[in-house]
Amino acid sequence: MRATGTEAVPSKNNLLTTIAWKVNGVTEYALEGSVFIGGAVIQWLRDELRIIESAQECDRLTESVEDAGGLYLMPAFAGLGAPHWDPAARGACFGMTRGTNRAHFCRAALESIALQSYDLMQAMEKDSGITLKELRVDGGASRSRPLMPFQADLVQA
Repeated sequence: MRATGTEAVPSKNNLLTTIAWKVNGVTEYALEGSVFIGGAVIQWLRDELRIIESAQECDRLTESVEDAGGLYLMPAFAGLGAPHWDPAARGACFGMTRGTNRAHFCRAALESIALQSYDLMQAMEKDSGITLKELRVDGGASRSRPLMPFQADLVQA
């Protein structure tokens, strides 16, 4: 979410305009978008692929490789959220080679969270006309040592 003030800003970039809060009779609005599969991609690596036992192991494996080895993961397991809004989209992996290993999958999964969030932030900047100066995060994925620097590098924050 991104607060936009007392005027409801209609999105031209496929975000939702929503009420952020109402205090002392003053309503403030926000732009909102959803990443359908964020931290759940790590659960998928653990529970379905069984290539890790915990989120902490995913962090350790991610930190053991310099990059994702050309692997890109699109975890559209429930379609794509904002700003794409494609409920028919399905997950995909691109760029696998014989050298692709579980560390690459972990890194690609964490990078997918950052990239999906970045798509939302770009749409919010376009709609609001306000350049991002700070990003506040919460939730389980925000405890990931490698994810937060990936996200900061993307947004240059």
